[in-house]
Amino acid sequence: MKHIFIVNPAAGKCDRTVQIKETVAQLLGGRGLDYEVLVSKGPGDCIRLAKEAAETGEMIRLYACGGDGTLNEVINGSVGYDNVEVTHFPAGSGNDFVKLFDRPQLFRNLENLLDCETAQLDLIECRTDEHTCYCANIVSIGLDARIAAQMGQYRRLPLVTGNGAYYMSILSNLCKGISRPFQIMVNGEVISGEKTMVSVCNGRFYGGSFNPVPDAEPDDGMLDVLIVEKVNVVQVAQIIGKYQAGKYREFPDLIRHIRTDCIEIVTPTESVLQLDGEALCASDITMKISEHKLRFFYPRGASYRVCGQEMAASAK
Repeated sequence: MKHIFIVNPAAGKCDRTVQIKETVAQLLGGRGLDYEVLVSKGPGDCIRLAKEAAETGEMIRLYACGGDGTLNEVINGSVGYDNVEVTHFPAGSGNDFVKLFDRPQLFRNLENLLDCETAQLDLIECRTDEHTCYCANIVSIGLDARIAAQMGQYRRLPLVTGNGAYYMSILSNLCKGISRPFQIMVNGEVISGEKTMVSVCNGRFYGGSFNPVPDAEPDDGMLDVLIVEKVNVVQVAQIIGKYQAGKYREFPDLIRHIRTDCIEIVTPTESVLQLDGEALCASDITMKISEHKLRFFYPRGASYRVCGQEMAASAK
């Protein structure tokens, strides 16, 4: 078994490449394990590195060293290869995917990832007219995706912090209009009209702290979809905290929950989608569940089951 670390130096607030190399050399080198550290040269390069590693046919474990976008690229480069297992060694700002687990902090200790368990998790297969890609966690389209996409341009402004960029992007997008026209085909039903946003969930967390469907399971062969109806500014303020905390059931007239294995969304013009920290523009996207497509390894004793997290919380 070979251990390959794919490092994204642009992830997080600072480049942690040297620190990661030192940690890997000390721990894996000290144990005489076969390893290699590869460093991404830019956006999309983690896909290439993962694919080249997978194509060797050798049994390998890939460690995505970065944020959720890095993990997304590593998954997309290795999907479909039975000789590959993937994990996340967090070095980003959000690291939302590992929040599936009851003790996500365990992923930050490399020794925990060497003493691991493996699960067969689902992926969201996303198809547009241009290409096909995969998402492990959540795909969002609408207001939240537009806010996330525009944060980057505000971050580049002098003296603007991360929170400042977030709030500036919120204000900008509220001024441009909250809702957009959608046509949604799901479970044989066509849902048309102005919608605020749509979230397609395989996992549970995105955007740092949003947990829209707390009981979503990443290996049940189903997608949990939330459709937020057209709302005004006052209603946004009323529901955003509840939506963030997964209390969508308190607004049955504004937020609809659908479970499905496939959904198609069409918009009149290209819309921004957020797929595990990666932005994509499309006007017609089909998302379907791809069962047990991801071999994901994680610290032994950690649990990604909702019931497991509830038990852990009650024991505290």
